[in-house]
Amino acid sequence: MNPTLLTTSRQVMWREMRDYLMIALGMILYGIGWTVFLLPNDITTGGVPGIASIIYWATGFPVQYTYFVINGILLLLALKILGFRFSIKTIFAVFVLTFFLSVIQKLTAGLHLLHDQPFMACVLGASFCGSGIGIAFSSNGSTGGTDIIAAIINKYRDITLGRVVMICDMIIITSSYFVLKDWEKVVYGFVTLYVCSFVLDQIVNSARQSVQFFIISKKYKEIGTEINALHRGVTVIDATGLYTGQEQKIMFVLAKKRQSTTIFRIINDIDPNAFVSQSAVIGVYGEGFDHIKVKK
Repeated sequence: MNPTLLTTSRQVMWREMRDYLMIALGMILYGIGWTVFLLPNDITTGGVPGIASIIYWATGFPVQYTYFVINGILLLLALKILGFRFSIKTIFAVFVLTFFLSVIQKLTAGLHLLHDQPFMACVLGASFCGSGIGIAFSSNGSTGGTDIIAAIINKYRDITLGRVVMICDMIIITSSYFVLKDWEKVVYGFVTLYVCSFVLDQIVNSARQSVQFFIISKKYKEIGTEINALHRGVTVIDATGLYTGQEQKIMFVLAKKRQSTTIFRIINDIDPNAFVSQSAVIGVYGEGFDHIKVKK
């Protein structure tokens, strides 16, 4: 087998394994936020977990079973309408969360954290849930539920995914009043929705932050070779200094923000006198970064 193809296949396999591990971690965090902080304090949330919570408060039926059944129905629709590729990691996330909901509830049975501080329970629970969803989204996963509904509606109607999810969540949280008979709990539900969305955005955006470098150095070949070893491309641009009139080479590099320190170390080790400019970029699309997302 071609060594290049073998290396590429290994990288793809490792990337997929990492995605599944991170999705599992995200679901564990979501399960902790939901069943440890929100559910015992009668604070609802959006999506299928919100529906499962309302059914639990009304009937005592375990949330994991309601969550699994509703998502099972939605996933069958997703498989038929949206295709297998969209659904595979969502199916994994649903199974993982269903399993860990039972485990977490058994481990925390009889534990009532912040029972007399519903606002703190709301903030902490939403932070755990938002972090879990954010980690799953950053790993190309999904928690299912209203995400599936939004994707299906978006396929046939000109309405954004975020708007569909927001409408569904608002309806679910407001309807919890008919079971809880407490508008204060409904307000806490909306606070949960806001905090969860805020934390989700922070996690997703931080995972996708990129930076760009302009590097001027006589040792550009050595520096470029070391940066290439990080699986980051280096573009060399011919330039002329206006003041000195000397020809120079400028390296243009795009990298993940977390790789900035490593790149600075490479430059400092090879040429401490190099001229370096670093700046944040709003978005980078292409191989090694995000995929271009445009409406067809």
